[in-house]
Amino acid sequence: MSTRRAPGRVRIGVSGWRYARWRGDFYPKGLPQRRELEHIGTRFDTVELNGSFYSLQRPESYQRWRASVPPDFVFSVKGSRYVTHMLRLTHVEQALSNFFASGLLALGTQLGPILWQLPARQAFDATTMETFLRGLPRTTGEALELARRHDGRLRDRAWLDIEADLPLQYAIEPRSATFAAEESLRMLQAHGVALVAADTAGTWPRFDALTADFAYARLHGAKMLYHSAYTAAELEEWAEAVRSWADGSGAGDGRPRDVYVYFDNDARGHAPHDALALAALVDGSGT
Repeated sequence: MSTRRAPGRVRIGVSGWRYARWRGDFYPKGLPQRRELEHIGTRFDTVELNGSFYSLQRPESYQRWRASVPPDFVFSVKGSRYVTHMLRLTHVEQALSNFFASGLLALGTQLGPILWQLPARQAFDATTMETFLRGLPRTTGEALELARRHDGRLRDRAWLDIEADLPLQYAIEPRSATFAAEESLRMLQAHGVALVAADTAGTWPRFDALTADFAYARLHGAKMLYHSAYTAAELEEWAEAVRSWADGSGAGDGRPRDVYVYFDNDARGHAPHDALALAALVDGSGT
């Protein structure tokens, strides 16, 4: 007699939270900016940190962010563009050391997947990708060892501590169709790295292959990149996909997966409203 596995946990949130268009709309009028993440924590159970993509953040920032949300809230962290867009994934050990020393380990048990977004010009190259993936630490303990090799730029601002040796998860968002190649999918699967399902209004390819024991989706807008709201029908399509990943019915191996979904159509303030609507559809309260 087979035992049906419980579905994975679905977390739906937004990418970033400091947006002027959200003030007086999603954020109550008069809410101080310093309390905006606290408000996010009352409506969602996850957020994608995107400031870490543009520059190395400080440990006190990660500590403050963690203190602003409930204990079961999870932060996905966007990896440094210096690694992905400037170094193009090559000769990245020092950059990775600095990234992991910058404070994200202070999130402790609330550190979720680390996202690597690649530029559209970055085509799949087996040697480059294999070297990069092999160089990523697999646990917070390994990340700590790597962080200890930071350079002088973080001399007085490195975070070199962990609460426990916990596994790390990675997701990769390519923007080149070459990553749909079978060799690419096998490599990501072998390393347990999730291939992001990104909705980009047709600007870049969408990948739907599940290559890890969790699924990760980024919704940038279905019709106009970063600007358009999602229709009820579009949200229902995504809800069906999310439910199928969570219960395993949409996976080739039939295994349930935890699912992370982040809305990035924030230019006109749609992201938090669409995220709440999708969450209601997924849990059944919006049907």
